[in-house]
Amino acid sequence: MIVMATGVKSMRLCLRAFRHVPAPRRVGTRIYVARRSFSSTPMQWHPAAKKDDADELEVDEEEDEIDTAEMERSLQAALRDPDIDLQASTRTQEQILGSASAILSKAQRPPRIHLSKTFWHEEEDDPDLVTDERDEDEFDEDDIMSLAHGKLEEFREYREYARIAAWEMPLLSKLARPFEPPTAQEPLRFRYTSYMGEFHPAENKVVVEFSPRDLPLDEAQQLKLKKLLGPRYNPETEVAKISCDQFEHQAQNKRYLGDLVESLIAQAKDPSDMFDDIPLDMRHHTFKVKPKFPREWRMSEERRKFLEDTRQKSLLLDQTKEEAGALINGKEKIDQFFSAPKPQNNVPDYIRTRPVKPLSKGRHQQLSRRV
Repeated sequence: MIVMATGVKSMRLCLRAFRHVPAPRRVGTRIYVARRSFSSTPMQWHPAAKKDDADELEVDEEEDEIDTAEMERSLQAALRDPDIDLQASTRTQEQILGSASAILSKAQRPPRIHLSKTFWHEEEDDPDLVTDERDEDEFDEDDIMSLAHGKLEEFREYREYARIAAWEMPLLSKLARPFEPPTAQEPLRFRYTSYMGEFHPAENKVVVEFSPRDLPLDEAQQLKLKKLLGPRYNPETEVAKISCDQFEHQAQNKRYLGDLVESLIAQAKDPSDMFDDIPLDMRHHTFKVKPKFPREWRMSEERRKFLEDTRQKSLLLDQTKEEAGALINGKEKIDQFFSAPKPQNNVPDYIRTRPVKPLSKGRHQQLSRRV
């Protein structure tokens, strides 16, 4: 009995706290009606609801509401009665809990909006619109679209680079220095790749080129270094090329290549093993044969004299033929061919055909005998 009284007491406190909660206001949805600018007929409205229908709706709403004060009075009367039935009190408690939960759920329920009654369906979520912005301002047709803003930003960037090229780039001429060729103490040539501020996975790549002849090594050490380089050595240009892009920054890759070249030079100077029994492998490189002008075809003084004598002999021979009348002038022959009149083709006159009459039987036999 004490346990039941404690539960009923807690339920009573809950009901008392709930009694002071104000009822939710019923706010109808705002319906936007489009203006009819060009119309000659008056706008028609739906007929107003009748008074009887409105009274019926109010009666139904009053029946759904539960009087919490009456529930509290019945609960206090049940507690004062010493001969209270346990089962009846349990049923009363369940009814109170069910009605309280119904009232709470109804109070917490958001107002229902009829999307079909709105003009632009503004409350409806668009699943095709993908955006990361929250609570963004609505577009009231007083600004340009986002694509136009992006185009303006692109033109602003173009104009910024144009201003830099016109006003700031000429100032770099003050920092220009004359070109100085690398000395013997600078045999390494590093090459970098830049994409003008854009991100690219090959931007951190660094390439070093050097020739074994420029290093402080003797012939045997240079040959050993070529063997150590392997396919990175080009025997045609005698230049070795090594690249590195395994680190994030160009400075790290350059430092790694510098340490690698130093270790190769140290190994080439090691006299313990000079790789004398290993030949230089050049199978990785394909030698391209470039055609050259033959030396025998070059013009020399003797060749010029020989050609001049040959031309003089041919001129004398033509002169003798011209005097004898045996020389044929090709230009005259061509002019004579084109200036000759065209031959006229005699087209035969065709005899007019007469209508053929069928021969008689006796005449046909006579012709066949003659044949």
